[in-house]
Amino acid sequence: MRLAYNQAPDLSYWWLDKYIDFNDAQTPRVRDAITGWFRWNRRTQLPDYAQWLDRLAADLQQPVTPAQVCRWTDEVEARMFTGLDQALPALAETALSLTPEQLKHIEKRYAKVNADFADDYLQEDPQDRMKATIKRTMERAEMLYGDLDEAQTERVRRAMMASPFDPELWLAERKARQQDVLQTLRRLLAERPPQPQAQAALRAIAERVQRSPREGFRSYQEKLTRYNCDIAAQLHNTTSREQRQFTEKKLRGWAADFRALAADSGR
Repeated sequence: MRLAYNQAPDLSYWWLDKYIDFNDAQTPRVRDAITGWFRWNRRTQLPDYAQWLDRLAADLQQPVTPAQVCRWTDEVEARMFTGLDQALPALAETALSLTPEQLKHIEKRYAKVNADFADDYLQEDPQDRMKATIKRTMERAEMLYGDLDEAQTERVRRAMMASPFDPELWLAERKARQQDVLQTLRRLLAERPPQPQAQAALRAIAERVQRSPREGFRSYQEKLTRYNCDIAAQLHNTTSREQRQFTEKKLRGWAADFRALAADSGR
């Protein structure tokens, strides 16, 4: 965690550059903005993340309800929006500096990531697709609990076979969101609004990601979220004392990393 966080400013720049292909004028401003955001995050947010993980570690030593799982998801999303709001001035400045060629670059990058998504989630053989889904879910569960026993593995398998998750619908929504981003950026470049309006336009994209304007997908997402919270609670409530201790050790270890990183605020 500490190594990854300390490298995160460079990794974030490289990730963004793959989408945008920054020019010589943009690069130093973007790097400075990313460095500043992580300095703010380290100083003001990491202590909160650590406290949240400690509370979660304690809560996960007891049985949980689906409502608790969904609440934790909501709490993570709220923290993500806090981070977004801090980044909005720099995001708006960057958006207003983009060129038509860079928008084309973003569009090409979207096509690449969509193809990667299809490779990972849309295997032609339904059995292969389900095996991949079960494997992903098992890896996530074992990251939190360690090895699952046979009964727990079978529970995951059955849950994924009954899941309402629809990767084709998800990919269609991803593409709609990408078009939303591109349309918003084109409008910003054409209108050149003041910073507050540009920031509001970018934040609105994130709000539409959180709650889709497309009723069909929104209903699907709400159904999937309820199902996932229920399945996560059910699986947790089958875990052994040793598995919950594994979870506590991992979460408290992450919390300790966040506190150490926050203490090193001179970066």
